[in-house]
Amino acid sequence: MRVSSMIRLLGTTAMIAGISTAAFATDIASLREMANENFDVIPSMVPAVRDNAVTRDKVELGKMLFFDPRLSSSALISCNTCHNLGMGGDDNLEVSIGHGWQKGPRNAPTVLNAVFNEAQFWDGRAEDLKAQAKGPVQAGVEMASTPERVVEVLNSMPEYIARFKLAFPGEADPVSFDNMAKAIEAFEATLITPASRFDQFLEGNDAVMTETELAGLEKFIDAGCVSCHNGVNIGGSGYYPFGVMEQPGAEILPPDDRGRFAVTQTADDEYVFRAGPLRNIELTAPYFHSGKVWSLEQAVAVMSSSQLGTEMDDADIKLITAFLRTLTGETPRVEYPILPVETATTPRPVSMTAP
Repeated sequence: MRVSSMIRLLGTTAMIAGISTAAFATDIASLREMANENFDVIPSMVPAVRDNAVTRDKVELGKMLFFDPRLSSSALISCNTCHNLGMGGDDNLEVSIGHGWQKGPRNAPTVLNAVFNEAQFWDGRAEDLKAQAKGPVQAGVEMASTPERVVEVLNSMPEYIARFKLAFPGEADPVSFDNMAKAIEAFEATLITPASRFDQFLEGNDAVMTETELAGLEKFIDAGCVSCHNGVNIGGSGYYPFGVMEQPGAEILPPDDRGRFAVTQTADDEYVFRAGPLRNIELTAPYFHSGKVWSLEQAVAVMSSSQLGTEMDDADIKLITAFLRTLTGETPRVEYPILPVETATTPRPVSMTAP
């Protein structure tokens, strides 16, 4: 039974979040049951990570590495440069700026809740956060370094050597490129955003969402958005063509970026991308892998036509957008670390001239 059939008009009109809607009295229990069938609450505890115990020493080391620009050859670009923890876990640019002021090929996805994604990057080419952490460090358009240079940098600072020994006890040579990636993964696993209003609703709070937002949730489910955007991250799993029903124009879907095809070399994967996670979506404009859409309402409209084959009216778009804003959770407070002091043997920065 559709939730909409359980909604009755009260006869008054409310202005909620700038949207003129009839006030609703919904069967909250039925709507919550339907939501719980499709979504999961973000846990308040740090999740376990496969083959990488998340310890306090490892997390502290990973935090330092996440903020340390000396992992880049120019000593200017850190993980936080493109995944700024003060701005929703991304950089709020269409595409990121890397070594030599080069522009990257895609929009930087948020690092917040990335631990819940099925795979990392828009095309899923990294199976986990360990693999993801290695990519940008070596990419010429991003940090433009090498594993050998990173290890040389880390070994040049006694504090890093000591911290690697604490984080990876018993290892004969703990300062390694692999362990750098594991430490960053452990830190990123802590970057979760629980207690969103939507999560509170899933857990039984009847009053935490407005009538407009509840109607938006119902519309999100009934329209079919939930078929791709579900689970704990409300996306982040599964691969789908960008343009199931109708491909967007080249201004949104650049023809030279063929998506997952670059990973699989399979024709069926042309213009296929991992479903974007929708947690904290109001914080992470611009949208899509191309970063060409700055308005959340416009992004919903694009998804409506390209993925569902429908042209939602402005009222429905506003309803869904209102629901999406309930997905913003409690951003973790991260104290900027005091980084180890470099020594005379620390490799000097490389010029930011583009290769």
